[in-house]
Amino acid sequence: MHLYAITDRRLFTSREALLTRAAQWSRSGVDYVQIREKDLDAAEMMDLAMELVQTVKAAGSRTRVLLNGPVELAVAAGCDGVHLPSNLPAAAIALARRTVSMVSVSCHDLGEIQTARDQGATLALFAPVFEKKLGAEIVAGQGLDALAAACQAGAPMPVFALGGVTTENAQDCVRAGAAGVAAIRLFVLGDWRGLKAV
Repeated sequence: MHLYAITDRRLFTSREALLTRAAQWSRSGVDYVQIREKDLDAAEMMDLAMELVQTVKAAGSRTRVLLNGPVELAVAAGCDGVHLPSNLPAAAIALARRTVSMVSVSCHDLGEIQTARDQGATLALFAPVFEKKLGAEIVAGQGLDALAAACQAGAPMPVFALGGVTTENAQDCVRAGAAGVAAIRLFVLGDWRGLKAV
């Protein structure tokens, strides 16, 4: 099972705590770390991205760091690639793929999965698989059958399950065909370490 951690610095007591956790992710077999801090300006994002890249590389692992942000900033910060939202033009995926070695894309339906695959995305995050809470709002999950269909539609591109993923349901995602699981809270608040051995 491949593991894809997504940052949210607001869940940590300090920047140092986030960097410490990123090093733990890297040493314990997390395959991808996505820097998702959309409220930062370009200078702050660059500073954080550079620190995270250095932290992950210092851990001596094969963890890849992806930036949820501009391709140019990802390159300048030394990231391995980018994560793109689904609302960008399809050509943006192919353009990013020509610039960086890895492109991850958010997808919410089969059409977006197929577009990501056809435009050369490295992998896709399919969401939401399970029900999750966003503030006061409850977002309904699409379920494991929808995840299975997305994995089939995206093949051979790897598809990761995102949205409400826990240690209890992660293996169900893999059984449905997912290459792995992606999450914020699972990797910040949960015990992800046991998942790597599954």
